[in-house]
Amino acid sequence: MTMEAGDLAAAEAETDAGDALTLGRRIRERRIELGMTLEQLAAAVDRAPSQLSALENGKREPRLPLLRALAGALQSTVDELLIDEAPSERAALEISVERAQRGSVFRSLGLQPIRVSKTVGDETLRAIIGLHQEVERLHTERAATPEEARRANTELRAGMRVANNYYPDLEKAAAQLLDSVGYSGGPVLQQTVARVAEKLGFTLHYVTDLPHSTRSVIDRRNGRIYLSANLPSRDARAPILRALGSLVCGHEEPRNYGDFLKQRVEVNYLAGAVLLPEAAAVESLKDAKKRREISMEDLRDAFAVSYEMAAHRFTNLATEWLDLNVHFMKAHESGTLIKAYENDGVRFPSDALGNLEGAMVCRNWTARTVFAQPDLFNPWYQYTDMAAGGTYWCTSRLEKAKEGQYSVSVGVRFEDVKWFRGRETQHRSKSFCPDERCCRRASSELTNKWQASAWPEAATPTSLLAALPTGTFPGVDSHEVYEFLESHE
Repeated sequence: MTMEAGDLAAAEAETDAGDALTLGRRIRERRIELGMTLEQLAAAVDRAPSQLSALENGKREPRLPLLRALAGALQSTVDELLIDEAPSERAALEISVERAQRGSVFRSLGLQPIRVSKTVGDETLRAIIGLHQEVERLHTERAATPEEARRANTELRAGMRVANNYYPDLEKAAAQLLDSVGYSGGPVLQQTVARVAEKLGFTLHYVTDLPHSTRSVIDRRNGRIYLSANLPSRDARAPILRALGSLVCGHEEPRNYGDFLKQRVEVNYLAGAVLLPEAAAVESLKDAKKRREISMEDLRDAFAVSYEMAAHRFTNLATEWLDLNVHFMKAHESGTLIKAYENDGVRFPSDALGNLEGAMVCRNWTARTVFAQPDLFNPWYQYTDMAAGGTYWCTSRLEKAKEGQYSVSVGVRFEDVKWFRGRETQHRSKSFCPDERCCRRASSELTNKWQASAWPEAATPTSLLAALPTGTFPGVDSHEVYEFLESHE
């Protein structure tokens, strides 16, 4: 068999990058099939037997001239030797064991590799492979610790801050999606989003048995997107766009928790960029700034989205297009910080690792004082003097979810409040956190009266002692998802 120059180059590249273990086993199997000894094959290709032994054991990779000589001596072809498939079931077992022994798990355990000879039975090899797979699974599960997730989240937030939470590539992708369906302005309708899905080759299916651990399920084989028929808001636009986001962004299976979090940020950003298109949203915000009437409510109403999405979207565009540094926070009624972003220097509460989410927000901040306001239909404005120096203005609203009420807040430094509606507010507070005397310690009078008598039972969070959800997509029950897809195919 002759090979052209292009084929030679391709074969050489494949040899360099190929699976040395599989190639070595194919050479050994073919040699034994022909009744040749290692010495005879070595003589035929003018190499030392030790060199061929290393090659057959997958410890060396042959260059193309040697590979061609071996193919000739073994009455085979280069293509046949390079087939990426074990020549037999036994060879496949040996290859799997060798791969395991060369991997990080064996090295981390300090185990000495065993010699896989003919006397080692197939069942023994299968047992070694099974044990390796289980140890590898346990290592992966242990790696997904709360600390690892917090570190990944802290790194992600730092990157968002450096980028001013603005990503041109995602803005461009969103604009292209809208252009592909002829969007011409105004709120992006559900019909428009459905056409985007159709353009990308997907049909929408609303089901009542969506796996409980998922927000949507994409069936790439059959071009389907499954969503819950009982969406709380009755607005499927954002869930559809988040599902499509993984396709548009070219996401692959996340390798670690950092990848998983980054992908979530990207799909949420893309959904916001489609529902509040950059050109139209920037035009609206610039006009509002000129009138000194920037308002999250106006942005929400102009594009028919949730207040939280409007606030998120504002943070994407404020620095890039309005020359405003801002902060955003979402806090649970318990005081726990759920989401946060800032590039205006505000000092969010954080843990020792610098992670914000899960920390307790000062009771005197707008994100907490809003819960005590009787007016649930208008935004709450407040100035807060910070212990670290400086004064910040913030606007906040309450939103409901199945876990309770949340406040969604957007704020700026005092010198930038002149551009916002609500700057005339007389509401003002002071925060001395993290000093416990600010809001975490009861008065001396109450402490003296109740300290010896009070014995509360803590409502322990269910996640306190639990490991983080594991798996390729943390928190998703793969078995449940696969059964769901099988039932709907």
